[in-house]
Amino acid sequence: MLKDRDPYVQKALDMGVSLFAGEAEGRLGNVLLDASLNELHPVYNFMDDLPNIEGVASPLLPAERVHLTAGATTSFDAGRGCPFACSFCTIINVQGRKSRRRSPDDIEAIIRANLAQGLHSFFITDDNFARNKDWEAILDRVIMLREVEKLKISFIIQVDTLCHKLPNFIEKCKRAGVKRVFIGLENINPDNLLGAKKRQNKITDYRQMLLAWKSVGVVTYCGYILGFPGDTPESIISDIEVIKRELPVDLLEFFYLTPLPGSEDHQKLHEAGIEMDEDLNKYDLNHDVTGHSKMSRDEWRQTYHKAWETYYTDEHIETVIRRCIATGTSPGKTTFFIVWFRGCIGIESIHPLEGGFLRIKSRRNRREGLPVENPLVFYPRYVIETLSKQLKWISLYIRMRIIYKRVKRDPARFDYMDTALAPVTDHEEERDLFKTEAAQNYLDKVHRNERVSRGETV
Repeated sequence: MLKDRDPYVQKALDMGVSLFAGEAEGRLGNVLLDASLNELHPVYNFMDDLPNIEGVASPLLPAERVHLTAGATTSFDAGRGCPFACSFCTIINVQGRKSRRRSPDDIEAIIRANLAQGLHSFFITDDNFARNKDWEAILDRVIMLREVEKLKISFIIQVDTLCHKLPNFIEKCKRAGVKRVFIGLENINPDNLLGAKKRQNKITDYRQMLLAWKSVGVVTYCGYILGFPGDTPESIISDIEVIKRELPVDLLEFFYLTPLPGSEDHQKLHEAGIEMDEDLNKYDLNHDVTGHSKMSRDEWRQTYHKAWETYYTDEHIETVIRRCIATGTSPGKTTFFIVWFRGCIGIESIHPLEGGFLRIKSRRNRREGLPVENPLVFYPRYVIETLSKQLKWISLYIRMRIIYKRVKRDPARFDYMDTALAPVTDHEEERDLFKTEAAQNYLDKVHRNERVSRGETV
């Protein structure tokens, strides 16, 4: 996407590294043949020729590798591509905006191959499974496997905030065994969403969408981006407090607004000459890699960590557990993930998607330019660090377990109700979610469009 070649890419080429751009289906065999003949090309570029993925082989991870992850969850893609145009996203430029998908027969074959090696839990990696044009045929096939053949299988999927408007989508996801769903909520400020071309996210739909998932007992993860141009430390924390009160989210994940290479944001900053971090290892959504118009880099980092602390308080964790019990969502699994999320940030200082409960380090595994440490220094420090962290994990687990047990013993636990769980009414606009200037401007546009659609004079 850049006019000039990235210096790290050029460095790799200068070292004699051959580069492959695009998707491997139907192409990798020729690359391997070239390698066997010692005739590799410098660059293989298939970005303008995205392959059909129906009926082609899917990678199969061996069970012994999968069991090294929490929950022994393996993964596959049911489709690729996304029709939306979010400026911070790389998917639309890497996989395209046209829907390409595997057939229900393909999905069944993948599931059966994994069941044969004892794997029952699957993460469908489609960036937006709800926009897979064959979502219903795929779900119907999985429902048949579960309800007719009684196969014990479960799924994690990723969807957009409009998925609840697809007839029968959420209900069929539940029947197909979807236990957890990741939703790109991204922000509750309409100006931020519009600036990022996230026009499909409408804050007027957020509660209805989340309540629809709660009604079928599916655990919700929501991604939330910090650092949009209009954000300030105060506005970010205020918005999180509104989410805690008014949106029935189970787990909230925070990310820096990052100009990922391959995104429109990165392209624009590069062409404008805006300074960005040269270290591509930091482009993981968990580091600030460029400046912000209203926050210093230190303020941005402090706000990022405060966001996690603000959402995952003991008080709000108890609220989340109460909501789970009242709606039939698994409180035990939700508590497990809360421990994981809170511990990774508070104990390991690493994003939950990159962490776990035991951190394994290798003395010789060092980045280029860093010296290998003396074993007399490395191993004693590593042992002390590991013991200290495990004690913190145990303490965190016990504290969360006490909260969980207290809620479970409450005789009125099934009658719990709060602002977030209240049914959607005609008075939603009176909520704090809509009291900001940006939200009011957005509502004015919504009402104006409604009047136009009714043929009224505006």
